[in-house]
Amino acid sequence: MKATAFEFRTRFWIILAVYTLGFTTPWDAVWRIDPHGINGDVWGGLAAALARSGVVSIGAAFNVVLVAAIVCAAAGAWLRMWGTATLGVDVMSDHSFRGDRVVAAGPYRYLRNPLYVGSWLNTQALTLLMRPSGAVFTVVALVGFQLRLILGEEAFLRAKLGEAYAEYCARVPRIVPRFKVRGSRFQGDAKRARWDHAAVAEIYMWMSAAGFAVLGWRYDRMLLLQWVLVSLGASLVVKGLVLGRKKRITESTE
Repeated sequence: MKATAFEFRTRFWIILAVYTLGFTTPWDAVWRIDPHGINGDVWGGLAAALARSGVVSIGAAFNVVLVAAIVCAAAGAWLRMWGTATLGVDVMSDHSFRGDRVVAAGPYRYLRNPLYVGSWLNTQALTLLMRPSGAVFTVVALVGFQLRLILGEEAFLRAKLGEAYAEYCARVPRIVPRFKVRGSRFQGDAKRARWDHAAVAEIYMWMSAAGFAVLGWRYDRMLLLQWVLVSLGASLVVKGLVLGRKKRITESTE
């Protein structure tokens, strides 16, 4: 059930493949599913269902769904940046399982996997731009794969950190946050949060959230899709230039 070291090392490419299939839905052509009309994407389908309830007009329904998407995308971006700043960009982006200490600061006081939960929130916004079959596939495949990653990481940390990590797991939930930790607040070792590094590392999350907030009101699915692709490309370039340079400077001073 838990992910292998290979899956963890190649997780970016596996997740990218899941999103690509979710947006392109090649099976729709095989099954001859009509992708057109107001119900062609999840955004239109949800808005139409809400309008049929008689509570709001179709125009207002589109706005309600868009606001929900903006909230999810912004919350996901904030949670991921908070988690990355607390954990450290080097640990977050490592290609192998890693854990030198128990981190129970920042969002890790309330749930053990804020980075994955942040990704899931961002995904809820992105699936609005997909066809229904692509959205279902993406949510199931992404959550399933990342749960495997979580189980793999936890097995590694239990073996390496022992009782300290077991105590942390007993007090802090895996996914659903608990804002009142059982017993006395668990205190784990934590280093100083680096918000500047985290902002660069999570630039894609913030750019995609900004796209929904700024461009979403034009109700142009293709425009938002293009912005998502631009955000991904820009994030790879910026992270490569900025974080790569900082890593080289750090290694040269050691």
